[in-house]
Amino acid sequence: MIDPADVSAVEAQLGREPRSIHAIGHRCPCGHPDVVTTEPRLPNGTPFPTTFYLTCPRAASRIGTLEGSGLMKEMQERLGEDPDLAAAYRRAHETYLDYRATLGDVEEIEGISAGGMPDRVKCLHVLAGQALAQGRGVNPLGDEVLDRLGEWWEPGPCV
Repeated sequence: MIDPADVSAVEAQLGREPRSIHAIGHRCPCGHPDVVTTEPRLPNGTPFPTTFYLTCPRAASRIGTLEGSGLMKEMQERLGEDPDLAAAYRRAHETYLDYRATLGDVEEIEGISAGGMPDRVKCLHVLAGQALAQGRGVNPLGDEVLDRLGEWWEPGPCV
């Protein structure tokens, strides 16, 4: 069971009631959740492929700035040029799918992870969420996003 205080913190972070939280995927150094793991199907039956959902608005805002800087395009180009990076990114995709399978099978999203994996880079929030929840060394581009974020928690709790 998720601690009601964590649910309240996530609701404040998102500005809405959170849906289908399975667990707290990661905690910010301030102590609040910053990633939740979600069930692969929402209560209304809709498939939901984003297993690692970044909830911290401060981190999300900084990642939005990174997305606006052209970082995704740069990363996409590097995937096409660096076979080792592409292989590691594909492994991150497979690790993501393996974890989601432990939460349940949802035929409509079978083989689909999130963030553009395994061949594209389309959402840095998802990549950072995976890197936080599953740890460094799983998703090289997620790790890179975290490196570029800086210490988003330093000013204190986001909520």
